[in-house]
Amino acid sequence: MHCELCEQASGELLHQDDSLRVLLVEEAGYPGFCRVIWRGHVAEMTDLAPAERQHLMDWVYRTETALRQVMQPAKINLASLGNMVPHLHWHVIPRFTDDAHFPSPVWASPRRDGADHSQPHLAEQLRAALAL
Repeated sequence: MHCELCEQASGELLHQDDSLRVLLVEEAGYPGFCRVIWRGHVAEMTDLAPAERQHLMDWVYRTETALRQVMQPAKINLASLGNMVPHLHWHVIPRFTDDAHFPSPVWASPRRDGADHSQPHLAEQLRAALAL
């Protein structure tokens, strides 16, 4: 079975350990869109042992904290869908009141042209914030 998340998922690596990796992904109109990807091929949170769940969620929360610190969004969306790729991963998405979809999910139809919230050296800033 081909799984793009088992292979090297695209994006800029922000953190990696034996269990997971955190990527800053290219998502048009959504700078700061991150994925926290469990390295083992499992589909659901309950496939993990309690300590593994804790480790994964710790990195989801650390990623949220780093995005809030660096980008100051109005909201952070957390999503674990995995419908297209049944491989456990979390989307951590900074949201702004003037983004193209707000207040709807980023996967809905756009409501407007979104403002540009890109930042120079974003990956470097996020790596530094995650290291704290």
